[in-house]
Amino acid sequence: MKLWKGVLSTMLVGTLLAGCGANSSGSDSSGSGGDGKTVNLKMFIAQPRLKEHYDKYINAFVAKEKKDKNIDVTVQLEMPPADNAPQILKTRLASNDAPDVFALHAVNEIPPFYKAGYLEDLSGQPFVSKLMDSVKPSVTTKDGKVVAVPLETISWGYLYNKKIFKDLDLKPPGTLTEMKAVVEKLKANNVKPFLLSYKESWIPQLFVPLTAGAMMNTQNKDFIDRMNQDKGSFSEMKSMFDIIDLVNSNGTDKALEIGGDDGSAAFAAGKAAMWIQGPWFAETILKSDPKMDFGVAPLPINDDPNATLINLSTSTSLAVSSTSKNKEVALDFVNYVLDDKDSSAFYEALKFNPISKVHTFKSYPWVNDATEYVKAGKSYQDPSIPQAVKDEAGKSLQSYYAGQLSQDDVIKALDKAWKSYNKVNK
Repeated sequence: MKLWKGVLSTMLVGTLLAGCGANSSGSDSSGSGGDGKTVNLKMFIAQPRLKEHYDKYINAFVAKEKKDKNIDVTVQLEMPPADNAPQILKTRLASNDAPDVFALHAVNEIPPFYKAGYLEDLSGQPFVSKLMDSVKPSVTTKDGKVVAVPLETISWGYLYNKKIFKDLDLKPPGTLTEMKAVVEKLKANNVKPFLLSYKESWIPQLFVPLTAGAMMNTQNKDFIDRMNQDKGSFSEMKSMFDIIDLVNSNGTDKALEIGGDDGSAAFAAGKAAMWIQGPWFAETILKSDPKMDFGVAPLPINDDPNATLINLSTSTSLAVSSTSKNKEVALDFVNYVLDDKDSSAFYEALKFNPISKVHTFKSYPWVNDATEYVKAGKSYQDPSIPQAVKDEAGKSLQSYYAGQLSQDDVIKALDKAWKSYNKVNK
């Protein structure tokens, strides 16, 4: 429980807070239980762009708790930006100020959080039996305990504008050489090949799971194990800069001034043909242009077509704090996330993939695109890269784009971040 102490509390500044339900006060718990009692439930979900959907669902939950159990629930919903969320959450957990329910990245954060004792065992909860068999392992610990309910399962690589590709008779490339040919044809037709949006550091870090992840699945399969033992180096992955440099040198201007929301609007407006991004921005893209026709394709990283793969991951998932004083209501909420009646519309509104047997909506076109690659065996599970390394990758790749760091500087920074992670987590 001593992990991550010392992170600046000032990072809490700028966090978006929203009260849901009657009499939002932000105060601590006043106890749980029926008979008209009041519970102040704290939630932490770093997806402010989806606030209206969460507010609506939480309000429905509040009404259900009142009707079913006569509990007056007030929800304090904290929605920090994705860039700051991991550090804010770690600070809260380490200082015994854990939210009752909080979102975490299933692949990256469940192992260290479970090891630190932050996660409630949810194995016996009703929602577990509703999970698809293909999803359940992603929220299950090595000793077999389910510790979160998944929100986002994703199949991703990069997004491409299908109309532009169709108009120019282009197909998603299978190798780096083919990608270079696509880039040249786009430029010859006055189309900017890539949208760049590096204002938020979590976006440029996407290159790491895409490039290193694909290499780990084709030519360097023990990389994670060796890095966890201080026996590897990102110098083994230096060729990842081949695709990074191609993207950076053929992208839109002012990358460090464009964040995810602005990038979604620019992509929807056809400012570029491709965007190194996942379909988690689908809801935001379609807000800008409901008729936008985009697809998902695997990112070529070299000239081995076997390394052009879709990344499969379970990211945002909801856990319950093991120290929550409002555990009854917190558990009610995570079960309500997969409510038989209401959950399907909630996930559909968020533009998330179906993850449960209760989800009856059709898959989205971009999901079907990625599924074709998965069926062909062209996919891999998201590598378990420590969040601290991803955070460093975001900052370093911002500086690399700005010309302030060299490739070797980035590699040294990533190696240092992983070794620091190892020291804390041994």
